[in-house]
Amino acid sequence: NHITIISRLNHIFVQYIDEKNINAIVVADADVYLSNEDHFRPDLSIVCNLETVKNGKKVYGVPDLVVEVLSDSTMKNDLGVKKSAYEKNGVKEYWIINPWAKSIEVYHLIDGKFQLDNVYQIFSEEEYERLEEEERAEVTYEIPVTIFENLLVDVRKVFKWWN
Repeated sequence: NHITIISRLNHIFVQYIDEKNINAIVVADADVYLSNEDHFRPDLSIVCNLETVKNGKKVYGVPDLVVEVLSDSTMKNDLGVKKSAYEKNGVKEYWIINPWAKSIEVYHLIDGKFQLDNVYQIFSEEEYERLEEEERAEVTYEIPVTIFENLLVDVRKVFKWWN
C-alpha cells in the first residue's frame, strides 16, 4: 500500500512536470541532506533546484515539496523529528499521508513555520452522511500544489485502489 501510494503520486507529479516542461525532478526514496545535521530518506520529494540532485539518488539541499507516508514504525518520526527538520530547513510544502484514514495533511511554510493548509480525505458514504451540512460544504478532494501553477492532485486518485 505504501509503495502504491508513492507510485501513484510519482506518476501524477512526473506527468505534470513533463507536460509543462518544468525544470524539476521527482525523487523517491532518495537520501536528502538538508544540512550537516539533518539528513533523511523521504518517501517522495520534488526538487526544483536540479543542481542539488546528484545521480538522481541523493539531494544535497532542500526539496521544495516532501511527502511522507505514515506507517506504524515511522509515524512518530514523520510527525515529529522530520517535520521539525523540514520546517527548520525551509521545505516549502510538506504532505503527510495517513493510509488508514485515507487522508493527506498539507502544510505550507509561512514565515518560517508550517501552517496546516487542509486535511484532504476520502469519506465513506456513511462518514459523509454523518458530517454536518457546513462540514460537507468544506469537503474538497483536490489538493493545490503551491510549488506549481495550476496543479491539483485529486486525493481520490491517490487512494483509488483502496477499499
